[in-house]
Amino acid sequence: MMNRTTFDHEHLDVYQVELAFIAWVTILLKEIKDRAQGLHREACDQLDRASLSSLLNTAEGNGKRRGRQRAKFFDDARGSAVECAACLDALVAKQLATVGRVADGKAMLLRVVGMLTKLVERFDESDPIVREDNETGTPSDYEVRGGGTSTRTRTRRNMV
Repeated sequence: MMNRTTFDHEHLDVYQVELAFIAWVTILLKEIKDRAQGLHREACDQLDRASLSSLLNTAEGNGKRRGRQRAKFFDDARGSAVECAACLDALVAKQLATVGRVADGKAMLLRVVGMLTKLVERFDESDPIVREDNETGTPSDYEVRGGGTSTRTRTRRNMV
């Protein structure tokens, strides 16, 4: 049996979900192009580019060695995923797709954005650091360091 060569980024769950999104969106784009003669071009082209950009930035970011560089690529990938969600909204607004038709894609994108957010937080040393609350042992506060002073603020519970 032949061994398949894989790259490290192929083992990332987020990369696999991004690939699934590209497969899903390719079918959606074909449906729209077959139905809407010319009215679809800008939003569809942008959606196609943004979905590919998210995937490629994730792969490239995972190949970087320095944490801050990795975080930048993951952050760019996250921005492209959010752009995809906006493109799906635009397709609905232009009546080229229905809310129900884009729901699965938006669910995938929400998952992608959440995973990329965690990767950005993990690798960006300049982001606020989550610290455990001394009294409860739960991660309830951010400790933000800068200029020799610390500021503590409550975390947001429902982060994407």
